[in-house]
Amino acid sequence: MHYTSAILRPTVFLFLLFTFFGCSQAPVETAEPVTNCDYNNFKTPGTYQAGGVQMIDLVEGYKVWTKRYGNSPMKVLILHGGPAGTHEYLESFQSFFPQANIEFYEYDQLGSYYSDQPEDMSLYTIERFVEEVEQVRVALGLNKDNFVLLGQSWGGILALEYALKYQQNLKGLIICNMTADFHKYAAYNNKLREQLRPSLVDTLKMYEDAEDYGNPIYLELVEKEFYAKHICKIYPFPEPVARSFSHFNGPVYSYMQGPSEFVPGGILKDWSVWDRLHEIATPTLMVGAKYDSMNPDEMKEMATLVQNGESLHCPNGSHMALWDDQEVFMEGVIGFIHRTFER
Repeated sequence: MHYTSAILRPTVFLFLLFTFFGCSQAPVETAEPVTNCDYNNFKTPGTYQAGGVQMIDLVEGYKVWTKRYGNSPMKVLILHGGPAGTHEYLESFQSFFPQANIEFYEYDQLGSYYSDQPEDMSLYTIERFVEEVEQVRVALGLNKDNFVLLGQSWGGILALEYALKYQQNLKGLIICNMTADFHKYAAYNNKLREQLRPSLVDTLKMYEDAEDYGNPIYLELVEKEFYAKHICKIYPFPEPVARSFSHFNGPVYSYMQGPSEFVPGGILKDWSVWDRLHEIATPTLMVGAKYDSMNPDEMKEMATLVQNGESLHCPNGSHMALWDDQEVFMEGVIGFIHRTFER
């Protein structure tokens, strides 16, 4: 099923934001108080309260950071991109999910800024990250009746892999801005690169041939000429996005993804689950965007390949459509979550 923003008009979107599952709030202009809602009534496990922050012990002997927002029958665990990015660029959910009575968890994966960052690269595999998500799920008390897994970018890879092994634990699945085949991603990235002016491509290639990926000039060109068009079109970047970029774990990113957006060559280079999408029976939303570094047509196609899929297209968005096409993105994601829990 193809789901577009045209289905839910702005007035309906306001209703979605303010009225759900016994937690209702009138539109802002009426200034009426929230009623029948215990959204903020929750405690952090342990002997003291930490504002929802919980460090989860992994079997490997390390800890990962999570933060809970809210108290609701509808729960979402969010997987950030990167690899080795942070939850910080996903903080925009804090402006939307609480009003929709959605309990959610931000989480920094192993190797990311707020979690432990071991230098042992053998830990940074898809298979181990899938088991890490499973450990986090169990520690947070999430199960097939109460939670949706949302992955953005690399988090989408991780969410797909998790679903293929553990979909019996999921109520729903949301894949944002990630194709199911790394070669398709690389090919589309190259197509977008070819649209850059030739002199810029020549300059980028000069640094890449010298393997000088950390050169400030190279990084600035990639940011201003590519990221500002296809990663996040709000430029300069919103503060949480810039903060998240500043906290990337470069060695882990390079090991898994490759040294540059334009030079994919890490352990993910041959990754694909395209031919396994039919195995996913969990209700699934695939989110794409017109200016994304992922082909939005592939996101629509992926929705037809899973057993119970929908697609959401963000016509003004890029890779971070949750920022630069925010109303369409949040409207569609929230609507899917509520429809999933109404099933």
